[in-house]
Parts: sequence; C-alpha cells; structure tokens
Amino acid sequence: MPESSGEKPSVLFVCVHNAGRSQMAAAWLTHLAGDRVEVRSAGSDPGAEVNPAAVAAMAEVGIDISAEIPKVLTADAVRESDVCVTMGCGDTCPVFPGKRYLDWPLADPAGLGVEAVRPVRDEIRALVEALLAEIDAGVPSKTRPQGHAGRR
Repeated sequence: MPESSGEKPSVLFVCVHNAGRSQMAAAWLTHLAGDRVEVRSAGSDPGAEVNPAAVAAMAEVGIDISAEIPKVLTADAVRESDVCVTMGCGDTCPVFPGKRYLDWPLADPAGLGVEAVRPVRDEIRALVEALLAEIDAGVPSKTRPQGHAGRR
C-alpha cells in the first residue's frame, strides 16, 4: 500500500456533515487498528456537532466520540491520505491520482434515534474490518476493487 503521509497507511472518511457515518468509521478504524493506521474524517458541509445518536450508539460498544468535532473536507486531507472513503457525499471529494477511492452507500443517521443508528454502526464496523484486513495484508491500492470491500 502506498504510504504518502509517512510510515503508516492513512485513511480519510468523508460524509456530508462529518457528524455521523464518517465519525463512526474513523472511530472504528482507530479502535481496531490502534496506531497502525493514520485516521482522518471530514465533511463536505460539516455540521455543528457530532450526531448525539451516533455518540450514544458508539458508547454502547465502548467507543467514546463525544469530544469529536465535525471538520471541513480539504484537498490537503485527501492528498495526504492513501485511501478516501466517501459515504453519500457525491462528487464533492477532490480526486488525486494514485489514491484509492471507495464509496460506501450507507444510510444517513441524521435526525434518527439510536435504535436506527445501531444497524448503520454495525455495517460500518464490518466495512472497516474488511478495509483493515486489506491494509494489513498490504494489498496494492491499484489492484483493489472500488465499492463494498469485503461485503457479501
């Protein structure tokens, strides 16, 4: 895997508000990978705060994202990442040669209660686990398929 930002691979998760899906994905990858992977998240139109239902859903699995703050997507964040995973933000993510781009079409948890966010949280975990397995295996970025990595 290319290591454009240093010694370890880096992943950027992007959704519209950086308040739900991308925050949960970043938290899962950080939790599962530890310091093996550099993790970022951002939004094309960041919200004022992280979705309280996403915070509650992650707390149920022992991951605290209550201190996270939505961040704006920048070209630098994409440029510095080896893998860019979008989640419903369309074409707002800048495209740079040599990067791996994935799109995970996940339900948007905005405005939903924790009961509705749990399945999204669990789907994100499965996708993150599959992505991490590929990163750990050192699968070259140019040979990896787009889309639902590891989903059946």
